[in-house]
Amino acid sequence: QKGSAARLCLYPHLIDFPFLFLAGDITQKGYEKKRSKLIGAYLPQPPGVDQALPQERRTPVTPSSSSRYHRRRSSGSRDERYRSDVHTEAVQAALAKHKERKMAVPMPSKRRSLVVQTSMDAYTPPDTSSGSEDEGSVQGDSQGTPTSSQGSINMEHWISQAIHGSTTSTTSSSSTQSGGSGAAHRLADVMAQTHIENHSAPPDVTTYTSEHSIQVERPQGSTARVAPKYGNAELMETGDGVPVSSRVSAKIQQLVNTLKRPKRPPLREFFVDDFEELLEVQQPDPNQPKPEGAQMLAMRGEQLGVVTNWPPSLEAALQRWGTISPKAPCLTTMDTNGKPLYILTYGKLWTRSMKVAYNILHKLGTKQEPMVRPGDRVTLVFPNNDPAAFMVAFYGCLLAEVVPVPIEVPLTRKDAGSQQIGFLLGSCGVTVALTSDACHKGLPKSPTGEIPQFKGWPKLLWFVTESKHLSKPPRDWFPHIKDANNDTAYIEYKTCKDGSVLGVTVTRIALLTHCQALTQACGYTEAETIVNVLDFKKDVGLWHGILTSVMNMMHVISIPYSLMKVNPLSWIQKVCQYKAKVACVKSRDMHWALVAHRDQRDINLSSLRMLIVADGANPWSISSCDAFLNVFQSKGLRQEVICPCASSPEALTVAIRRPTDDSNQPPGRGVLSMHGLTYGVIRVDSEEKLSVLTVQDVGLVMPGAIMCSVKPDGIPQLCKTDEIGELCVCAIATGTSYYGLSGMTKNTFEVFPMTSSGGPITEYPFIRTGLLGFIGPGGLVFVIGKMDGLMVVSGRRHNADDIVATALAVEPMKFVYRGRIAVFSVSVLHDERIVIVAEQRPDSTEEDSFQWMSRVLQAIDSIHQVGVYCLALVPANTLPKTPLGGIHLSETKQLFLEGSLHPCNVLMCPHTCVTNLPKPRQKQPEIGPASVMVGNLVSGKRIAQASGRDLGQIEDNDQARKFLFLSEVLQWRAQTTPDHVLYTLLNCRGTIANSLTCVQLHKRAEKIAVMLMERGHLQDGDHVALVYPPGIDLIAAFYGCLYAGCVPITVRPPHPQNIATTLPTVKMIVEVSRSACLMTTQLICKLLRSREAAAAVDVRTWPPVLDTDDLPKKRPAQIYKPSNPETLAYLDFSVSTTGMLAGVKMSHAATSAFCRSIKLQCELYPSREVAICLDPYCGLGFVLWCLCSVYSGHQSILIPPSELETNPALWLLAVSQYKVRDTFCSYSVMELCTKGLGSQTESLKARGLDLSRVRTCVVVAEERPRIALTQSFSKLFKDLGLHPRAVSTSLGCRVNLAICLQGTSGPDPTTVYVDMRALRHDRVRLVERGSPHSLPLMESGKILPGVRIIIANPETKGPLGDSHLGEIWVHSTHNASGYFTIYGDESLQSDHFNSRLSFGDTQTIWARTGYLGFLRRTELTDANGERHDALYVVGALDEAMELRGMRYHPIDIETSVIRAHKSITECAVFTWTNLLVVVVELDGSEQEALDLVPLVTNVVLEEHYLIVGVVVVVDIGVIPINSRGEKQRMHLRDGFLADQLDPIYVAYNM
Repeated sequence: QKGSAARLCLYPHLIDFPFLFLAGDITQKGYEKKRSKLIGAYLPQPPGVDQALPQERRTPVTPSSSSRYHRRRSSGSRDERYRSDVHTEAVQAALAKHKERKMAVPMPSKRRSLVVQTSMDAYTPPDTSSGSEDEGSVQGDSQGTPTSSQGSINMEHWISQAIHGSTTSTTSSSSTQSGGSGAAHRLADVMAQTHIENHSAPPDVTTYTSEHSIQVERPQGSTARVAPKYGNAELMETGDGVPVSSRVSAKIQQLVNTLKRPKRPPLREFFVDDFEELLEVQQPDPNQPKPEGAQMLAMRGEQLGVVTNWPPSLEAALQRWGTISPKAPCLTTMDTNGKPLYILTYGKLWTRSMKVAYNILHKLGTKQEPMVRPGDRVTLVFPNNDPAAFMVAFYGCLLAEVVPVPIEVPLTRKDAGSQQIGFLLGSCGVTVALTSDACHKGLPKSPTGEIPQFKGWPKLLWFVTESKHLSKPPRDWFPHIKDANNDTAYIEYKTCKDGSVLGVTVTRIALLTHCQALTQACGYTEAETIVNVLDFKKDVGLWHGILTSVMNMMHVISIPYSLMKVNPLSWIQKVCQYKAKVACVKSRDMHWALVAHRDQRDINLSSLRMLIVADGANPWSISSCDAFLNVFQSKGLRQEVICPCASSPEALTVAIRRPTDDSNQPPGRGVLSMHGLTYGVIRVDSEEKLSVLTVQDVGLVMPGAIMCSVKPDGIPQLCKTDEIGELCVCAIATGTSYYGLSGMTKNTFEVFPMTSSGGPITEYPFIRTGLLGFIGPGGLVFVIGKMDGLMVVSGRRHNADDIVATALAVEPMKFVYRGRIAVFSVSVLHDERIVIVAEQRPDSTEEDSFQWMSRVLQAIDSIHQVGVYCLALVPANTLPKTPLGGIHLSETKQLFLEGSLHPCNVLMCPHTCVTNLPKPRQKQPEIGPASVMVGNLVSGKRIAQASGRDLGQIEDNDQARKFLFLSEVLQWRAQTTPDHVLYTLLNCRGTIANSLTCVQLHKRAEKIAVMLMERGHLQDGDHVALVYPPGIDLIAAFYGCLYAGCVPITVRPPHPQNIATTLPTVKMIVEVSRSACLMTTQLICKLLRSREAAAAVDVRTWPPVLDTDDLPKKRPAQIYKPSNPETLAYLDFSVSTTGMLAGVKMSHAATSAFCRSIKLQCELYPSREVAICLDPYCGLGFVLWCLCSVYSGHQSILIPPSELETNPALWLLAVSQYKVRDTFCSYSVMELCTKGLGSQTESLKARGLDLSRVRTCVVVAEERPRIALTQSFSKLFKDLGLHPRAVSTSLGCRVNLAICLQGTSGPDPTTVYVDMRALRHDRVRLVERGSPHSLPLMESGKILPGVRIIIANPETKGPLGDSHLGEIWVHSTHNASGYFTIYGDESLQSDHFNSRLSFGDTQTIWARTGYLGFLRRTELTDANGERHDALYVVGALDEAMELRGMRYHPIDIETSVIRAHKSITECAVFTWTNLLVVVVELDGSEQEALDLVPLVTNVVLEEHYLIVGVVVVVDIGVIPINSRGEKQRMHLRDGFLADQLDPIYVAYNM
């Protein structure tokens, strides 16, 4: 033992050293200082010296340490409850084992405002009663003491040790004689203080290879150590090889390394068919232990021997004692000072209960219509400090033959669980509530003084039962006292695992029989004194302290919970004072007494013959019992007095240990292997092994009962002798049903256990007790847990209490409150996942808590071999409480699942727990050229190709076709229809700001051409940047450039409020496009030369700037005519979603062909009007704004989208006012209308807004159609006449600015539902609407005339069948002719613009769009009578993420995440070194940030089978969005890695 104690001293912080440095920025100096402080006491000795600490260093206990105990008792003494030392040692040993394979785990980053340090003075410690209720908080485990074989133990000292074993390592060691227990505390201590390890420098996370994973234990002398580089940020690169220097990336790298280490066995092989993803089904472990014993026999309790003078019913007993011995004391209540407050005698109890009975029956309602009749239910609402009033009311109900339903006092309108209690009262038909005067006064009241209706409660009449408020019964009235029968006596409420509340009905005969059985089992005799600490309204407290006591005329001393909080020793003092024979307690009461007992001298417990431990069935109560016995044996307590019992609401008392006089017969003990228990098998284990559960017997079966155990799930089959099952009881003394629930009643109260041959063992039904256990040798009953606490993870059963005990054995007193801890499981991805929630102490730092959490995970992993999915710490006092102060488990789980728990620390470990993900996909080789191609079939599937109408075959009287160049078309229009208006520009009020006729545009263009030649001295072919706001000037400048032979480039002007970020983009486009001059308005000229501009860019390097507000008055000598249609007409520059700036070249021929294609598709003529609300700078937006009207002659009504910010209805009002049939907008405009006008449809209707003439409303886009937005827009404006089929989308990209556009003729856009899982494998499988994993996709408009499309494999460039997802390739006369770059990256150019298929039609030259999509032949017919081919876009190729061998589209994951919680307004995802990073914008208080982490992780797992690596919570507006309303995910990624997002919280999922 000496050796082991010393050895334990050295398991120091080997474990947690790395955590100390994860907080972030620690300087070299600070690092050394912190290190020496930590390791100071344990600096390595020269080699050869034993590593154990020399004996002399262990200071013996000094008075100072005990005085420290007294001084600190007030703050900390009670947090140390419930602990088994054997278990603590096991946990610490397990943690020490981890030290070799220890990894640094990245600590979450938190914004400063979130780290609130509560001041200790302002802080009130939480109510640690918590352990009390059976709500799943751990029951009692105080200092487990080495068994008596180790001789006498210096108990006083070691308890003080146990409580404050955590101050400094030197004074914490106790004398060796305390053996294991002292060692565990020393260990806990040292662990908190020190850390010896070769790896004490923060791990070099970048070059983490397998050699590092085993670390040397013995330090090699610290002089030669290299100075640690924190995080080695300078070596880091992103996946694309971009060096990144930042804290974030260092943490992510750390995370990647942690995940590289195989933690669990690799996933098994499984069959994956064509594109079905199979979740792995947990295969049973072939080596798992199986039960081998014989089938068990049902165990019969002793005969219930009826004694002659036992009363025929409980009311008869009350009548007898009330009349024979009216002066005998029945109940003594205590005040909070421990003074007797009131003594209720049997005489008073009898007369007062009669009075209550009379008043209930005769004074409520009217004579003709009494409110309560015999058999009705009434509820009893009494506080815990008033047992006398409760007892009178309860017996009053029995005498009146009404059924009492005792419940807790509702403190507020929305107590945890109070609503469920209300449902119970409602289903019982309760209309009257009996309560005491004081309680009635304390209930919440409305201003008028009425008691409000509590949430979910029926309407109640509150009736006060104090004698002074009641009428005296007439002389001749007498209650009707019958023998006990099968009528219901009372209903006891029971809270289920899911939080629902059931009422268990107990009949009068069961009530009486139960009292008789308890009397016999406990050997109760008349006038004994019993001390009761338990809740007298239900369970053991009610059965012993209210019912059985009256049957035997006993005297009950009731100790209220409030007194226990002030004086934990009060119950022991009362036992001495009253020389009580029996006491009813819970293990926490024993524990508290242990903590406080040293203040007492004259304690004598020799009068006790029975100490009933109500929660003795909880395996963790054993150490409280042991420790209590060890301390109080010297005060007259005998070992055989401690009597644990097992009970359940359904079966009442299940078993109880009998008080014996024979002190030689030791109680039953079992040391069981926890591993065996998870498989439901009993394997006795030697105590050496780490993971064991020590259980004590709860005595024998009750008199008159039969007990057996059955398999917990499925048919109730008898267990084998070495198998754990649910205990079932057959007896009269049990509950009979769940009130009003016949189905559930059948499953619980009417069970017929089967033998292996299939027959029932008796003809009588058994009742399921809800307790898991077995019947051991000698008929002793052992309970190992509750059905309610059972969590089945991957086929193994774990008990919540066991997990709690392990968590608490990790030196918790520093970080969390004992007993304020909840463990439950949530179902994620077809398996249960374990969640632990604990209340954090306000004085523990972030690092401490995080370190504690990491160690809890390791401990649970070692001892239970199960991963914890999520560990959350919440601020003290914030978990929902049960009425007696315990944690309300189901409510906590509910808060967790709905994201309103508000934790202050979260650690998720999905990587360890989730082992049933589908196997990563191996790419199959696609169809090669060798496969036979017959006509259009590729290996049995139709080749996916389609085309718009053939331009050559369309006969139309298109005058503009005669001209090759747009500049000629404009001149022709200016001559033939000079006054025809082409453009009308609206301002924000909806009035016309400006308009242009054909001739005005022509003349203005001429002047600009002159200006360019004379002032700008430009040659033909020079590039000119046009920096204009959306409007008429832009159009004139464009044609001016064409007239002068220059090449225009339209550029969005810088935003005056945001010059610093917008101006550099302008500058970049001007430089990249090699513009020789820049044309703009006077206002923007000034802006470009302003001081702010100078701060953002180098203003000296601008090309010459021409201001077109002041134009020359003359015409050019001649208008330039290009020599060849293939020469450059204009450049189109745009920033892609991945943040790349790309300019494409549009030739004159392509421009004219483009305009013609749009004219044909949309049937545009001079008589038409089209409303355009788009940005005119690139793509189809520019073409519609500037070019189409000149080509087709229709009038364009121009609405700048920026004007909608001041007047969201502007666009729709214009559409209505001008009776427009065709309109174009962007997603941002549509979103603005949906959000801004959602509530105004009525007022718009009143203003005459009418959209019934609109036949096409096209969203101009370069992405997958946002179906949710278009649908909500259609729905919203349906009332204003908008036809739902009018709304459609278009598709453009860099290589072809418009591939599809919904025209006027042709079928309506179609929507299909595809299987998202198949899509990840690049397969298209159509499914029904609403089927799981279905994704709706809307067709992207009709293919434009002259456009051909084929779907090709982006890797092999082979054509694909139409059930495949591939890249959309396009061939068209209006394709762009190439990129315009200064870098001359020719390979990209030829690949994107001049690709050929690898087989099949290898001649056609295609342009690659960079978008993944598929074609589907529909049942509809095209304008030309053919069957219509619809094109569906799924997403951009360079946005798609390859994860686990599958292709994911960010938008799908983002859609799921946004649905996960009401406070998530926007989301963006990206990958970094194989990790999925999810960024969410939080609309709410920062306290909610951590709620999102588990929800985001859950939803991505459930819907996408992916584990999120990092969750980043940021403020609204952090996710960058471009002008088209598309998310800039790569910018976001760069910002995140460079640590520029100022996130509220960053969680690294382990």
